[in-house]
Amino acid sequence: MDPDTARTAALDAAESLFYARGVQSVGMDEIRSASGIPLKRLYQLFPSKTDLVEAYLRRRDTSWLLSLSRYADARPDPRGRVLAVFDWLEGWFAEPEFRGCAFVNAFGELGASSPGVVEAVADHKAAFHRYLAELARQTTPARADAARADRLAAQLALLTEGAITTAAITGTSEPARQAQAAARALLSMP
Repeated sequence: MDPDTARTAALDAAESLFYARGVQSVGMDEIRSASGIPLKRLYQLFPSKTDLVEAYLRRRDTSWLLSLSRYADARPDPRGRVLAVFDWLEGWFAEPEFRGCAFVNAFGELGASSPGVVEAVADHKAAFHRYLAELARQTTPARADAARADRLAAQLALLTEGAITTAAITGTSEPARQAQAAARALLSMP
């Protein structure tokens, strides 16, 4: 198996197992079994489990943000793009394997002991918030105060983060609709 294929197989197995069961409860032997990659080869690709966790988070960051932005950016108007974020979240929350935010979950498990995981989580959250800020700026007339767009972006970030956590805890997609209603009210404010 070539290095790229092996790396992809390892990351696919890691993502599935880490997201479903948590990082600490999954050993490298389970990743080996699920990926079909010999343990020696797995450690050549990822010298430590922490390296694998960081790579999993980096890859998930890219795929998660790409999926969200493709969905929201397909809407024709700025307000619709903001509201589409919550439609996308609702669909994600309804997936049977939904277990909340992989980044918050990993931070909760490893944040105190892994600076690399903390950095990957912080980078993801910063990129997500930058995306929301971009959407917020699109809803604000060019002559309007930039501070309003920044404030709206921060509020949208809190709504989305809260919806993700609440949906994970309650096991329902309803928090996406509730957060979208709050976002709609924020968009209507001067």
